[in-house]
Amino acid sequence: MAARRTAAGSGGDTESSPFDAFVPLNELMPWSVRPLRTGRAWVSGPDPVALRARWERLAGADAAEQERLFAPTRSRTPHTSVAALPGQSAGTARFARDPGPCPDPVRILHGPYDEQWLLPDHRLIDAARPELWRVADGQQLFAVEHGSAPEDAGPALSVTALLPDGYSPAGRPGRIRPLHRRPGGMEPNLAPGLLDLLRGRLGSGAEPDAFTPEAVLAWVLAAARPFATGALVPLPADAELWSRGVALGRELLRLQSRGARGGERPRLPGGRRPYVRAALPARPTGLSYDAGEEALIVSDGRISPVPAEAWEFTVGGVRVLELWFGRRAAAAAGRGPDGTAADGLDAVGARGWPREWTSELLELITVLALLDGTAGPRKELTASLEAGPLIGPAELRASGVLPVPPSARRPASVLGHLEEGPEGQFALL
Repeated sequence: MAARRTAAGSGGDTESSPFDAFVPLNELMPWSVRPLRTGRAWVSGPDPVALRARWERLAGADAAEQERLFAPTRSRTPHTSVAALPGQSAGTARFARDPGPCPDPVRILHGPYDEQWLLPDHRLIDAARPELWRVADGQQLFAVEHGSAPEDAGPALSVTALLPDGYSPAGRPGRIRPLHRRPGGMEPNLAPGLLDLLRGRLGSGAEPDAFTPEAVLAWVLAAARPFATGALVPLPADAELWSRGVALGRELLRLQSRGARGGERPRLPGGRRPYVRAALPARPTGLSYDAGEEALIVSDGRISPVPAEAWEFTVGGVRVLELWFGRRAAAAAGRGPDGTAADGLDAVGARGWPREWTSELLELITVLALLDGTAGPRKELTASLEAGPLIGPAELRASGVLPVPPSARRPASVLGHLEEGPEGQFALL
């Protein structure tokens, strides 16, 4: 990529390096949270029925067996007393004394394309990041950086309406950035003044919704580039290019969120939709692809048509379909998430391959195929951005958008909201 040069008087920055005119995502969306850390694998997984069975086994065990099954860490043991997770009803008494009823498992995003389940009990999770749970509602979206290499062809980050755990398919941690700092879609997690600057520079003739917090997130999703120190975002100085990127980002957002918040669920055209041609076995052991037949072979089961682009789709060098299948094949056989022999609660609750997983697999194939179809428009957008000009860090500093105030990097306070603390006490946050 050639070094960037912008025309005098264009309003863009003149930079010596192609990345110098890009803005770190950490500056545009300044509040971020580290990934969740469960501390024990058995509290999450692809099957909510198995999670309930594990809970019942743990809660009904005698003291010595409960200690072993729990898999204690320095942060959590059966005798740890902690506050409840915001919005959840699990108990706050020490688990060994009063487990209480099993909380309903909640849907989470494990990596960018794997929807799993989690037992939402703070007593069982080493670092659940309560600040994320406080702002997780029907108006929220979360951006998660993949930690990919610059040459990775996929997007630099993913967006979800579910609570994400913050890990890439390769297991690398990525920062979680909520779009809103408060519940109800209040107070965007954007650099103060950024929306006003973009509206002033690019707003002539633009659609009314081209400069909302969600529009900025859509642009970031379409244009961000992975980098060793975190995602970098080029901001265009051209209104038409901004509109094109926002439209592309909204399509990416729709696909990645899978119809959340009233959106349309992803669907391939009628002749290209994958179907189960031969039933999947109860405990499949292998996954392969027949390119000639465009068929996904799941042991004795068969799904087609499956576009080659879906089979080859990778993030961070990991083939998404293989990783997704491997986790469920292990769970169906009562093995650990990595396929090794399970010990303790990881082996509890295996019930074969439920029908729901087949439906989820068909949808994942659809999502990956449609996402691959956006690769061309993303390359075209990248080429247009390389031609410049851009709104770079220097202009953001001159306008007062940067540096962001330290308060923008911290969670917003939630005043007047009662949350249950350890042993049933309440605290005003």
